[in-house]
Amino acid sequence: MAGAGSAVTIDGSGRTERLRGLQLQVAVRDHLRRDVAGAPAALGVGAGLIDDGRAWVLLDGVDHDPARGLGPALAWALRRGATALDVIAPRATGILARRAEAFAMPTAVWHLDDRTLLPAVAEPLPAPSDPSPAHLALMPMIEAGGARPVVEHGIVIGEVRGLEVCRVVDDAATGTVRLDVGVGAHDREAFALMHGDLPTIDALRRVVGAVEQHRRPDGRAHPLHRLVPERLVRWQLEQEPARIGLVSLDSSEPPVPRATVKERAPCTAAGRRADGTPVVVVCSVGVDLDLLPYVTDARLAAGRRAQAPEALVVLPARDLVPVTTELAGLLRQPVVLVPFDV
Repeated sequence: MAGAGSAVTIDGSGRTERLRGLQLQVAVRDHLRRDVAGAPAALGVGAGLIDDGRAWVLLDGVDHDPARGLGPALAWALRRGATALDVIAPRATGILARRAEAFAMPTAVWHLDDRTLLPAVAEPLPAPSDPSPAHLALMPMIEAGGARPVVEHGIVIGEVRGLEVCRVVDDAATGTVRLDVGVGAHDREAFALMHGDLPTIDALRRVVGAVEQHRRPDGRAHPLHRLVPERLVRWQLEQEPARIGLVSLDSSEPPVPRATVKERAPCTAAGRRADGTPVVVVCSVGVDLDLLPYVTDARLAAGRRAQAPEALVVLPARDLVPVTTELAGLLRQPVVLVPFDV
């Protein structure tokens, strides 16, 4: 118990949760033009309430990315027996509306403008973009350094077993094209300061050797093994596609760009069965409530190249929790959940 004159600590997180709940309650009340029956509850991504069988979820746009909030909102609505869902967010509502269309639960997405709810319009996936010829010209250098050239949303990178180890960039001062070596922006800057005298190919080979040493099944304790593990799973399946019933599998760019190279997010690949049937494969590691909304985007992106294909969702058996199966059951187009022994 606090003594006389002692300071009283205010729980900042609890206060933030109450403010989110109040913001949601006011927005729904004003929108419906009546009092709201349900009391707001805290969610990991914001706040939610149930009113007349409908779930209303406000996604926090400060501490969480609203674009990754549809799955958690659907899971919360399912757990409370809601018959419909309304998702409110201050941004990324076009992405949320696009993904919501893939689910059978009636879901409306609203853009929060102060206290007013405006209906969101589903936006298409980002248009594919090609790197400049100058950037593509450095792909042979990446191969010579021992890395695998990969193009994602117009950016040329080099990977080792799914981990980015170099990137083609334009020099901010001179505008010239160069290959930066390292894992992530900060690592590339530090590597350039420490090893700036090394020729680029030699520098890349050094990094590739270090990554290959640790990014393998017996290297689980090393940070290089733990980074973007879903991409390591994809790399393993590319070597042995028969493990998931395919004859071929090649990595493909994500349907939306990653924020950083170290961001934990599902990744995609294009596969093919023995009869030639195309399959889109999504790999994930960890319990990710927004996995299934991501899969809907991956299928849309694959449909640009061919008819929307069958989708396999590959994840470790320990991460295949009941809520993931329940969310998969809400999809209008079924997916196959494939437990994978990593």
